[in-house]
Amino acid sequence: MAFPKRVRLVEVGPRDGLQNEPNPIDTATKLELIDRLGAAGIGYIEAASFVSPKWVPQMADHREVMTGLTRRQGVTYAALTPNLKGLEAALECGVEEVAVFGAASEAFSQKNINCSVAESLERFAPVLERAREANVRVRGYVSCVLGCPYEGEIAPAKVAEVSKALFDMGCYEVSLGDTIGVGTPLAAKRMIEAVSRDIPMDKLAAHFHDTYGQALANLYAVLEEGISVVDSSVAGLGGCPYAKGASGNVASEDVVYLLNGLGIETGIDLNKLAETGTWITQTIGRPNRSKVGVALAAK
Repeated sequence: MAFPKRVRLVEVGPRDGLQNEPNPIDTATKLELIDRLGAAGIGYIEAASFVSPKWVPQMADHREVMTGLTRRQGVTYAALTPNLKGLEAALECGVEEVAVFGAASEAFSQKNINCSVAESLERFAPVLERAREANVRVRGYVSCVLGCPYEGEIAPAKVAEVSKALFDMGCYEVSLGDTIGVGTPLAAKRMIEAVSRDIPMDKLAAHFHDTYGQALANLYAVLEEGISVVDSSVAGLGGCPYAKGASGNVASEDVVYLLNGLGIETGIDLNKLAETGTWITQTIGRPNRSKVGVALAAK
C-alpha cells in the first residue's frame, strides 16, 4: 500500500511523557511546554490527565493546566479521563476532547487499573455516554498491543477484540499502544491487519514506545499499511512504570524527520520542535532521547 499523503501527530508528551517523572514539575513549565508545542505546529496535544493525585501526583494540577492554557486556533487540547469523576472535572475545565484507556492484556489491566479488561470496558460506558451528552469526542487507547510485561506476546485477535469494543462504544479513534516497546515491524503489521478488519484504517493510530529501538521501524511498517495518525512524545519523554527498562514514546522530532524524508506532510516546524525538546529536557534535568533533536542541537 502507498504511504498516506499527510499524517496527524498526536503529542502525548505533556501528559504521558511527564506523568511518571519522579520530581515535581511546576504548572508554569507544563503550560510553556504546551504553548511551545503549539507554536511548532502540533495540532493535537494531550495536555493533562484527570486521574487521582494519590496515584499520579505529577498530574495533580490538571485543572490549573487545562484552565491556564493559551489556546491556539486549530489546536486540540485533550485530556485523559479514565472514569466519570475525571470526565466531569475535565468538562468543568472546558476540555474539547477526552481519552479513555484499556488494555489487550488481562494481567496488565489488573496491575494497572485493578480490574479485568471486560470490567474496564464496562466502566467506560457511562464516560462515553456523558461525553456524548456534552458533545465531547472520545479517543480510545489500547495498551500492550505488541507485548505485555506479565503475559509476554499478545495475540492480534485480542487487540482487535478490545479495539472493536472501544470503537463500537463510541470512540471516534483507537490508538494502538506498544506500551513496553517490544514490537517489531512484522508483528506491528500483523496486529494492524487484524484490527483493521473491524475498524477503518483512518480511525486507527499508532502509539509505539522505543525501548528496543524499533519504534521508527514499526511506524514505517504501519504507515505502509495506511496508518495516518501517530502518537509521539517530544524528546522521547515518558515510559511505562510497570515494565523494567521501558523507555518513552518514540520521539516526536524523530517521527517528523522520518515523515519529512518520506514526503509526508505534517505541518510541523522540525527546528522549533527540536528546540522545544532541548528546552524541556534541560528544564527538568532529563536526557534528550531524540536522536534528531540531539543532532540538531549540536549544529
